[in-house]
Parts: sequence; structure tokens; C-alpha cells
Amino acid sequence: MRLILIRHGQTPSNVAGLLDTTVPGAPLTEFGERQAEALVTLLEGERVDAVFASSQVRAQQTAAPLAVARGLEVVVRPGLREIGAGTLEMRSDGDAVGAYAATIASVAAGRLDAANPEAESGHDLIGRFDGVVEEIAGLGHESVVVVSHGAMLRTWTGLRAQNLDAAFVAANPLPNTAIVTLDGDPGAGWRAHSWDGARIGAHGAPAGVPRVRGERGF
Repeated sequence: MRLILIRHGQTPSNVAGLLDTTVPGAPLTEFGERQAEALVTLLEGERVDAVFASSQVRAQQTAAPLAVARGLEVVVRPGLREIGAGTLEMRSDGDAVGAYAATIASVAAGRLDAANPEAESGHDLIGRFDGVVEEIAGLGHESVVVVSHGAMLRTWTGLRAQNLDAAFVAANPLPNTAIVTLDGDPGAGWRAHSWDGARIGAHGAPAGVPRVRGERGF
């Protein structure tokens, strides 16, 4: 099956560079709403059998236009929410952002005991996202959209995609409404097909594809 993973659209917290990870979180800006609408056209050539989104309002708002266009309901699952920042919540200083990024890198590299201060461990955050992916796979769909969050998507794909790794996801933040596609299933594993418009080869990004910088991913 194919997973079409999408980071939510722009929020005021993104603009301010804040670690905004709690539920319900900030809504989309007007620009973020336009980004969400643009996904309808951007995904015209993709089959979409279901649309899932996290319990945070920005993900649901991002998923809504595509779901309406395809005649589908947005299925909300808390397991898709952003990685909790714990005591770093709503900070934007370099120390906090650096500590949060270090947790992403550690979990993506398989160090699942890593956690932000007073927040869930890597075991917990990967487990909850895995649980939703297993639910999706059990539905028998061919292609499913999942709207989630920058840090969560980078961490999970860095750990679970066989042709990506922690170094790649650390170097390639996902801009708002960036799309990552993976093919596979929970049993056999996953392989990334594309990352924010760049086709992914057997061992990560092909030669000549520049590593990108995205908006801060929370």
C-alpha cells in the first residue's frame, strides 16, 4: 500500500518559531488555509482511499479540503499528533529548539529511550504512530493520506523507512504541506518513494538532489 504523509499547513506558532505541540494547538493562518486548498490540485493524480489526521486542529484543517474534494471524512487519531515538547513547550530559543531536535535525531536513529523533558519517550511516540499505521493497513486500502506534523513525520520515517536514516531526516526538514510518500506495509517494512517533491532512491536522496531547509517543524 501507499502512505501519503503530509505535514500540516502554516500556523501562527510556525511563524513565531514556537515549540507548539499540545492538543488542540494553533489553527492555520490564512496562508496555511491556502496551502491546504492547494493540496487538492497537487494530489489530483494520486489515488486517495482515506484521509487521516492527528488530534491537533492544524492537521484536521489541512486535511479537510482534500477530504471534501474526494467525498471522504477526515478520520482523527490522537496517535498521529506531534512529538510532545514537555517543559520546552512554547519556547523558541536556541537551547530549547536544539534539545527538541536532538530528541528527533536520537529516536530516528533507534535510541527509543530518548525523550524531551517530562514528555513521552521514543518508545511511546513511535508506538502510537505505528498503531495508527497498523490500523490503516488493516483496512485494506491501496493509498491513504495521513496529515501529521514535521517532527513526528521525520522521526517515524527516519526510523521505519528502510532507505532513509536519521542523518537524512535531520538534514531535510519538511516545509508546511510537504508530502512524503512511502510504499510497503507494517510486516514487510516501508520504503520512501519521494520526499517533498524529490524522488528517493534505494539509499536515500539520489546524487544531485540538494538537501533542503524547511520551516521549523512543530
